[in-house]
Amino acid sequence: MTRLILVRHGETDWNRQLRFQGQVDVPLNATGHEQAWRVARRLGEAPVDRVVSSDLARARQTAGPLAEALARRGAADPIETPLLREQSFGVVDGMSVDEIKRQHPAAWNAWLGFDADWAFDGGESTRSFHARVLQGLRELVEAHAGQTLVVVTHGGVLDMVWRAARALPLHGPRQTLIPNAGLNQVQVHVEQAAHRLAIVDWADVTHLEDMPPQPVYDQARLAEIRRRV
Repeated sequence: MTRLILVRHGETDWNRQLRFQGQVDVPLNATGHEQAWRVARRLGEAPVDRVVSSDLARARQTAGPLAEALARRGAADPIETPLLREQSFGVVDGMSVDEIKRQHPAAWNAWLGFDADWAFDGGESTRSFHARVLQGLRELVEAHAGQTLVVVTHGGVLDMVWRAARALPLHGPRQTLIPNAGLNQVQVHVEQAAHRLAIVDWADVTHLEDMPPQPVYDQARLAEIRRRV
């Protein structure tokens, strides 16, 4: 059994602006850096073998303080992987909701259908994104079997993990809370060459309790509004 402590990256200015960050290399803002230090204080003494992160700046910057703390204890160097990047949204990467509605109204309406096989021009469908994420997790588990890894990644990646662990369909909006810098513990069991994900804990933000409220982009609410229109 391999244990994964999955962490969504800290806050960015684009989180505050409700932009589709996708694979644009956006840095953390001041709040995000503070969240990263709090993650390091929370996990710096935990029995962790290695830190892994997406290769995008917001994930690397979140992982940095923890990797430094673990290095002082003799832990292995951190790993970066593009397989655990956020979903690509193609032509709307970096755009706010209002900008997408104004410049790509048909695409925005199509996206609100949350069809697993639909994608913005130049972007990834949810189904292809899901396959990439699971491939990344399989490779980590096969290379680090039996270890405990902290994996710093993105909200969309965590949504794919939640759906896989709960055997939920890929169609439909996100159904779980995924806060910036929250901790999500998952066990991966290998059974006859298959990888089974089991959620142990989710959206733990006790280390962030006295910080300002986080921005929330509620896909389920958007889908409900669309049904009423």
